[in-house]
Amino acid sequence: MYMTIKETAGYLSIPEQQIESLIRLKRIRAIYDGDQYLIYKDQFATHLRQVEKYKKLAEELLNEPIPEDFDVKDED
Repeated sequence: MYMTIKETAGYLSIPEQQIESLIRLKRIRAIYDGDQYLIYKDQFATHLRQVEKYKKLAEELLNEPIPEDFDVKDED
């Protein structure tokens, strides 16, 4: 399935200007149909899986309780 720049920006939650820049830098593959750029949606599948994986990992780390430090001396 192909998406426009606007649809791709919404799908990836980044600004349209950044999508245009990534196309110019050839970081995103796109075809130009004479009127607009079309971007193949499946090229982002791996990227989105990795983003979800790292979000889950970060959430686990943030929810991990902080262990008490046995070396702390009570100076009261």
